[in-house]
Amino acid sequence: MGIILIMGLGMIVGKWVFPEKIKKWNEKAQLACTLLIIFSMGIMLGEKENFLKDLPRLGIRSFIFFAVPTVLSIIVVYFLTKHFMDYSGSRQSGEAEPVTGEEKEEGRQGEKRFGMVKLALAALAAGIAMGAAGLWKGLTGLITSNTERILYCLMFSVGISVGLQEGIFNRIRRYHIRILIIPLGTIAASVLGGVICAVMTGYPLNQSVSIASGLGWYSLSGAMLSELGGVELGSIAFLSNLLREIFSFFLIPFLALKLNYFACIASAGATSEDTTLPMMIKYTDGEAVVLSVLNGIICSAAVPVLISFFYQILP
Repeated sequence: MGIILIMGLGMIVGKWVFPEKIKKWNEKAQLACTLLIIFSMGIMLGEKENFLKDLPRLGIRSFIFFAVPTVLSIIVVYFLTKHFMDYSGSRQSGEAEPVTGEEKEEGRQGEKRFGMVKLALAALAAGIAMGAAGLWKGLTGLITSNTERILYCLMFSVGISVGLQEGIFNRIRRYHIRILIIPLGTIAASVLGGVICAVMTGYPLNQSVSIASGLGWYSLSGAMLSELGGVELGSIAFLSNLLREIFSFFLIPFLALKLNYFACIASAGATSEDTTLPMMIKYTDGEAVVLSVLNGIICSAAVPVLISFFYQILP
């Protein structure tokens, strides 16, 4: 709730206070906060006990639990929105105009689209290396212990970006109940992905579906399933959902170009309201950004309910 309030404050500032001429400074602040958060993720991975030793064994299973639900979510949401939402959300289709001429020009220059991806990869690799090697613990500890504050700064900056855009909410109103297509499609596809993962990995159905129900919220899903099913299950939940969040940073530019903006939201899952939102702002448009926030709120609220329900009910 605190994140949403901070973002709302940023939207007020962006709409009525924040001068347009400082827009580029706001974008730089978003970039810095985003890279710090990715760097922090890398540190947490590198510092995880026996991470490198267990990576070959747990890594393959975690990758399966990340890849199958994520790919299914992208496919399902893409086809649902293509048929039931009158806005395609694709720069490729030409049906929706980007918010600004600057973004439109950026969309034409494909070679520039992945600059952020390269920076994100570098930040992640540096974080893993420093976390695993135990380097500069004072600095890395300062960053990881303040990740929540960095996230708050990021969301305030994101709110400003949304507030600077005109007419978003008027466009959103025309969807009515159809705004639920994206979160419900994401959740249903992820659950189905968990069922498929159970067949592929041999894990019990309740464990597999519970892992997939994390929807990218690695901290909560890892903690809940460690408590419910033990350390190994919690580790797989943590890693697979962290992979979903991390890979979303790299999938969003590709999906925005090749499929539609709504598919980007599906890949991010519960993280579409916060950590992956800057990528949505950079590579989609204002309408998709608002839908991304709504999707993240609904998915985040569903995660603890889904994990508890499926773990206890399924065999």
